[in-house]
Amino acid sequence: MNQTAEQAAPDESVNPLRNPEFRKLFSAQIIALVGTGLSTVALTLLAYDLVGGNAAAVLGTALAFKMVAYVVFAPIVGGLAHRFARKPFLILMDIIRAGIVLAMPFVTEVWQIYLLIFLLNLFSAGFKPVFAATIPDILPGEREYTRALSMSRLAYDLENLLSPTIAGIALLFTTYTGLFAANCVAFIISAVLIVFTTLPPSQKVARIGNVWQEISFGTISYFKTPRLRALFALYLGVSAASAMVIVNTVIYVKDVLGLTSTAVATALAASGGGSMIAALSLPKLLDKTPDRPVMLLGGLVMAIGVALIGTGPGFPQMLPYWFLIGLGWSLVQTPAGRVVNRSSSMSDRSAYFSAQFALSHACWLIFYPIAGQLGTRLGVETTAIWLAGGILLFTAVAWLIWPKEDEAEIKHVHAAVTHTHEHTHDEHHAHAHEGIEATEPHTHEHTHEPVTHVHTYVIDDHHAVWPAASNP
Repeated sequence: MNQTAEQAAPDESVNPLRNPEFRKLFSAQIIALVGTGLSTVALTLLAYDLVGGNAAAVLGTALAFKMVAYVVFAPIVGGLAHRFARKPFLILMDIIRAGIVLAMPFVTEVWQIYLLIFLLNLFSAGFKPVFAATIPDILPGEREYTRALSMSRLAYDLENLLSPTIAGIALLFTTYTGLFAANCVAFIISAVLIVFTTLPPSQKVARIGNVWQEISFGTISYFKTPRLRALFALYLGVSAASAMVIVNTVIYVKDVLGLTSTAVATALAASGGGSMIAALSLPKLLDKTPDRPVMLLGGLVMAIGVALIGTGPGFPQMLPYWFLIGLGWSLVQTPAGRVVNRSSSMSDRSAYFSAQFALSHACWLIFYPIAGQLGTRLGVETTAIWLAGGILLFTAVAWLIWPKEDEAEIKHVHAAVTHTHEHTHDEHHAHAHEGIEATEPHTHEHTHEPVTHVHTYVIDDHHAVWPAASNP
């Protein structure tokens, strides 16, 4: 996408934390993240108490339930999000999650863990994409929003690095039951912060079609948009790279190199460090460079980093490789919100962000077991070569289907159509009411005359197909 004048003139004073509403939402995000990190540690200990040496299998199944909840439920919420007020919805999601976490210490059977994890992530799948879609409404300036995305990426990385440390300190004074209680309190604090946050009013939209068409709108529109199809291809690469690191680091460090758990933690910290360096550097880079080359570079960096694992490095050599992989996946993930935001109208944002949330987690659902099975059957080095080839292929696909000249405003043609839905009078609804003054929005049968015009193009109920001239 061509750079705007705003992007071309960096302003070091741009700081999203100066916005009091974003400051409250970001605080809510950090508190909830830390609480969730504590629960992850507590869940590990709970599983060990229940099944001992089979805890890894229980946790793996629980993570699968988590991903299924994300993939199935997020598009449903996104497709119907325009029907409800998002502020009470977000508060309700936090309160329900607090109640579910509070029930964790009372688990006595493995199936109860699976049920609670599924329910917890069912409501997280409702909360997270709607929350993400709210941020660009509060920070409409692209540079400010970019810095907010960078801060969000840093928050996730820091949570991954610091939560085990915080949990370890907390366990000196309490049992893992206390960690679940802390997560419950974190969700309640998050809900309270949202209560005191002033959110812009939701954009009301009346979809054309039945409930299923509303639910599927976000995912279908996502795949009709060239730059979003490319984003999905890049996320296949991200999931392959991160699955390689998350699943096989412990095998490589302990079984191949014969080192300790401390070395495993150091390697994972190296990938987290690479991710954080990229997130810190991206705001200035994206002021001057479009998303497309930055994200394609991220795909290439991931492929190189994973391929280098195939050389069988010793411990000192593997750390920069892990750093490189983390750097690459952050180059893709941090700007992703900008790409989704540019591809959707304000009223449809929740549907698009929910589709992105579900599809990205579907990628991890695919590659976690692939990385694990290949690592076990073929060895870590051979698995790395295969996955690096896949990442390179996904990056090439993204390069091919993401137009180099990715203009926001596109000339397009509308055929004549007659239909009924709620609308306001805008560039697509400039019709008369036969002398009757109508309040807006209103609903009646109306006809769109054939027209050719130019404006910012996104897939919606009046733009069902991407213009052919803009397809690669």
